[in-house]
Amino acid sequence: MSTWIQIAYLISTALFIFSLKWMNDPKTARRGVAAGVAAMLVAVIGTLINPAIVASNYKWIALAIIIGSAIGVPLSWVPLTAVPQRTALSHAFGGLAAGLVGVAEFYLSFSESGQELSHFRAAALCAEVLLGFLTFTGSLMAAGKLQEIVPTRPITYKGQNIVNIGLLAVAIVCCIVLSTDVSYKFIFPFIIVLALLFGVLLLIPIGGADMPTVISILNSYAGLSAVAMGFVMDNKLLITAGALDGSSGLILSIIMCKAMNRSFTNVLFGAFGQIQAASADSQQKTVKSATPEDAAQIMEQANTVVIVPGYGMAVAQAQHRVRELYDQLTKRGITVKFAIHPVAGRMPGHMNVLLAEADIPYTDLVEMDDINPEMPQVDVVLVVGANDVVNPAARTNKSSPIYGMPIINADKAKTVLAIKRTMNPGFAGIENELYYADKTLMVFGDAKAVVGDIAKHLSGENS
Repeated sequence: MSTWIQIAYLISTALFIFSLKWMNDPKTARRGVAAGVAAMLVAVIGTLINPAIVASNYKWIALAIIIGSAIGVPLSWVPLTAVPQRTALSHAFGGLAAGLVGVAEFYLSFSESGQELSHFRAAALCAEVLLGFLTFTGSLMAAGKLQEIVPTRPITYKGQNIVNIGLLAVAIVCCIVLSTDVSYKFIFPFIIVLALLFGVLLLIPIGGADMPTVISILNSYAGLSAVAMGFVMDNKLLITAGALDGSSGLILSIIMCKAMNRSFTNVLFGAFGQIQAASADSQQKTVKSATPEDAAQIMEQANTVVIVPGYGMAVAQAQHRVRELYDQLTKRGITVKFAIHPVAGRMPGHMNVLLAEADIPYTDLVEMDDINPEMPQVDVVLVVGANDVVNPAARTNKSSPIYGMPIINADKAKTVLAIKRTMNPGFAGIENELYYADKTLMVFGDAKAVVGDIAKHLSGENS
């Protein structure tokens, strides 16, 4: 039976690796999802046939599966606009599971006669619990910010970073002490409390604009906690799957930070997103506005149109109206492309997912580095709910908090149309210089309604 379990784990590991590989290309992405599902199914079956699970335990496992399904199935029905917070909740459940298993293993090791907790196993348990529980509360906070249950702006106070780092340092010292001498087991509950508290305090000063990176980092933490759990339980599959999860999350976090030209420490401790006081010059600036009909007339005269989607499109659920606009423009022979910024939205690939839902051809989605050289030749750029990712201050204003962040060079196009509800700043908390430019026309209103009206004018329905 042990041989069959190891074979199942080996097959599951291979499927997990292929899943990640196939997810790299839209043509094989569905196959990657299927491989990931199959890998988890094989892993569960391999675990259930373990002789260590006595017959009386299966009823509890069945109950856990029922409860998990009752929670998981409804979570799969959320709209794509809510995928970021659903992802954060998934990380929370993963962290909680790792933490609870660590707690159980720790106390069971003392209840079993003749069982001695080794220094290595104690260290792995501490790492598992620390990472698992901080992932749990941190992910809950991330989901709360994304759902706007918790304020999306950074919440700060004097000496905050010192307090946070101090809490983490105390937790690590407790782990070292317990790993050195397991007789200090009364320390273990303090590690749990410190981990739970640190997860909350870590996320409070982080603004909504940094959620893509934070979600990736939390994903990495969850993977590392699974690795520690694998060492504790002597389970090679947990070690492998956790390492894949942890490393992929770390790599994605690095990509996100590079896209924003910021460091991990700046993301975690920089309180990015505080509202900046408007200067006297900005208060005197005016914008030029246009109606959806004006926008339609400008766009139908263009040869090339680039659409820059942002979080505002996700909130308004305007992706299907964007598809209608895309259809109307392409019918006229106008070349339409979508400029995708790596951190647009509230999770990695958020805009790609929303546009895919609207059946927009993936070939028309262009990454930032590829679209920027074309911008000076573009006739019209339509910004749909994006803000910081098209703000020229990132290139020109050294005092700006986003200075140095790579942006989509929308200001290089011949004409800019920007759809926005109000002139309120984006998640970086600063005004967008693009909206005050002479070549920019603001079309105020809900993105879904405005894009729909533009498409109707192009189709002649409102004529």
